[in-house]
Amino acid sequence: MIKKLEIKTNARSEIIDITDKIQKVVSDSKIKSGICIIYVPHTTAGITVNENYDPSVRTDILDYLEKIAPPSARYRHTEGNADSHIKTSVVGSSATLVIEDGKILLGSWQGIMFCEFDGPRTRKLVIKVLEG
Repeated sequence: MIKKLEIKTNARSEIIDITDKIQKVVSDSKIKSGICIIYVPHTTAGITVNENYDPSVRTDILDYLEKIAPPSARYRHTEGNADSHIKTSVVGSSATLVIEDGKILLGSWQGIMFCEFDGPRTRKLVIKVLEG
């Protein structure tokens, strides 16, 4: 089963907890055991699994990514978003998660995070749920 979701972002860089949205897709699939693949078909947005209890973790991640790829650096890519491409390469554009008993297996503090690096925009996510 493939499902597409839209995520509306509100800032140039932000990290949004989408755990509940992904769990709903898995629940709606009725698949009890398998995998869930989340893919972000954009070159300036990504996906990661990280702590979702303390929101300062998201801020720390964004702050660190700004240090390794600042928007004001001298890049050869001149569209004004070269830093966004680099950040996406660091974070990644997909995640594969295990499903058991109809639930995504995550650690106690983990959540699924959508990472925007060139917003605000309306972004797409592709979710594939496979039985197995």
